[in-house]
Amino acid sequence: MRREGERGSAQAIIIMGVSGSGKSTLAALLADRLACPFFEGDSFHSEASVAKMRAGQPLTDADRWPWLDRLGAAISVAVAGHGRSVAACSALKRVYRDRLRAAIAAPTAFVLLEADRNELARRLENRPGHYMPSSLLDSQLATLEKPEAGELALALDSTLPPELLADRVLDWLGRSARPRDRKAALG
Repeated sequence: MRREGERGSAQAIIIMGVSGSGKSTLAALLADRLACPFFEGDSFHSEASVAKMRAGQPLTDADRWPWLDRLGAAISVAVAGHGRSVAACSALKRVYRDRLRAAIAAPTAFVLLEADRNELARRLENRPGHYMPSSLLDSQLATLEKPEAGELALALDSTLPPELLADRVLDWLGRSARPRDRKAALG
């Protein structure tokens, strides 16, 4: 099993979920523990997309494709240079995750952070200065397609402490790297 900070085979780890689920917090913590680059997916949105969200308008697939391509390319370069990379990205639909996987030249694992709508709304209302208004939460929840069998993915309760979530992800990544455990990791 790989230890924290150890470079194993190349891998991208994407922390996914709706806004307010804690993606950025967990992704930054994991990147620190793994001593690898961290990418905040929000920073790859175009100015037009940020303005659209700020105005309370949900993004369309056409808005998201270039964003996913830019993020996927950056992750791929980082994985090639560092062996691993961690990113925070909503990756709400399977086609978005497929697009990211196609852009990243390495195995890609997804970690879905879940919480109930009330908890997510509470978090969004207490997050000053972010362009994503809480009014878009229902749109994101309606768009979310949870990872299916066949996707290397893990779902976690985002109300748990970030340090515990990071421990669980690292444990899962170590186990999912072994072929006999791969099927269990997908379920």
